[in-house]
Amino acid sequence: MSVDEIKRQLEIIKRGVAEIVPEDELIEKLKKSLAEGRPLRVKLGLDPTAPDIHLGHTVVLQKLKQFQLLGHEVIIIIGDFTAQIGDPTGKKETRKQLSWNEVLQNAKTYQEQIFKILDPAKTKIVFNSEWLAKLNFADVIKLASKYTVARMLEREDFAKRFKEGQPISIHEFFYPLMQGYDSVALKADVELGGTDQKFNLLMGRTLQKEYGQEPQIAVMMPILEGTDGVQKMSKSLGNYIGVTETPQEMFGKIMSIPDTLIVRYLELLTAVSLEKIMEIKEQMEAGTLNPRDAKVFLAKEIITQYHSREAADEAEREFIKIFKEKDIPEEIPEYRVPKEIIEDKGVFLPKVLFNAGVVKSISEAKRLISQGAVLVNQERINDINFYLGKDPGAYTVKVGKRRFLKIIVV
Repeated sequence: MSVDEIKRQLEIIKRGVAEIVPEDELIEKLKKSLAEGRPLRVKLGLDPTAPDIHLGHTVVLQKLKQFQLLGHEVIIIIGDFTAQIGDPTGKKETRKQLSWNEVLQNAKTYQEQIFKILDPAKTKIVFNSEWLAKLNFADVIKLASKYTVARMLEREDFAKRFKEGQPISIHEFFYPLMQGYDSVALKADVELGGTDQKFNLLMGRTLQKEYGQEPQIAVMMPILEGTDGVQKMSKSLGNYIGVTETPQEMFGKIMSIPDTLIVRYLELLTAVSLEKIMEIKEQMEAGTLNPRDAKVFLAKEIITQYHSREAADEAEREFIKIFKEKDIPEEIPEYRVPKEIIEDKGVFLPKVLFNAGVVKSISEAKRLISQGAVLVNQERINDINFYLGKDPGAYTVKVGKRRFLKIIVV
C-alpha cells in the first residue's frame, strides 16, 4: 500500500472541493481500495428536469472525471423516478412534477451532453426506477420509518416554508429519502453533489447505516457563479454558458466574465494543472499578465473540451475580428421577412428581431434599442419604433455584443 499514492489521490480529489464529510473516512476508503485492488463506487444523481446543461452543472462532472482517471468506478444515476417528484431543494413552493415523456426526453439529452466530459466506456448509467419502482407500499413505509419529521424540518428550505406557512406536500419528504435509498441500492462509497445538496447527500449516509452498510462519503462542490460574477449560473437568470453553445458564443461569454472569476473557472471547469493556474494568478496579481489574455486562455481550454482546438482558434480569430477590428463575422444567420408582416411604413424592426429568435420578446427588442444596443448597417438605432424599408434589400443588424442577423426584404 503506497502512502504516496493515497496522498496523490487525495490531493486530486480535494481540488476545488467545498467540503468532504468526513475526510478521515475517505482516507480509510482509499487505503482499503488500494489494498484490495477494488475501485471506489462513486455516484452522482442527475434529475433530468431540464433538457440542457450549462457549465455550472459540469463542476461535479469534472470531479467525476478525476475519479475516473484515478481508476474508480463512476455511476451516473438518471433520476427518472425522482424527477417525477422534483427536488424541492431551495424551492419556495412545491415543484411542478414532470410527465414520464418529459423525463425520458430530458434524460436522453443529458446522456448525450455528459459524455462531452466523461469517458463513456468507463461510465455506468443507471435509472433509479430500476429499484424505486419495485418498492411496494410496505417497503415505502419501512423507508419512511428511518427518518423523522423533525429531522426533515431541519432542512433549511423546508424549515423556512413551514415557518412562513407555505405548503409542503408529503411527497416532497420522500425526495431526499429516495435519493438516499439510491446509495443503498448501489452500495455507494462516495456521492458527489453541490453544496446545496448536503442534506440529501448526508441522507444517503444515514440510510446506509440503517440498512447495515458502510456509509458513503459526501463530496460537495461549490456552486458556480454565472457570467455576472454574482449570482449562481442559471438559464433563467441569463448568466449561463451552455455546453452545446457554438464556440463563438462560448468565447464571447467567457471574455465577458469578471476578472475575479478567471482562476475559479480554471480550477472548476478545466483540467489545467494547479501549478499553471497558480502561475496565471500570480502573474495577474503582479501585473505581468493582462486578465484579457488569461480569459483567452480559459476560453480556448473550455471550447477545446466541448468542440475542438481548431474551433477554439477560429472563435478567437472571430472575436478579434468583431471586437478589436469592429468588423462583422463572415457567416451570420439570415432571416427573410415574410410579405405578410411588411406594413405600409416598412418592416417593424422589433417584431422582426422577435420573429427571427434574436430576442425573446418585442418588449426586449425595444429595451435593447432604447439602451443603444442595436445597430443597423453599423449605425446605432435609438427609436424603439424603428422601421426598415419595405423595398427589396438587405440589412445587417447587430444586437448587443455578440448577436448578428442579416434581414432580407424581398
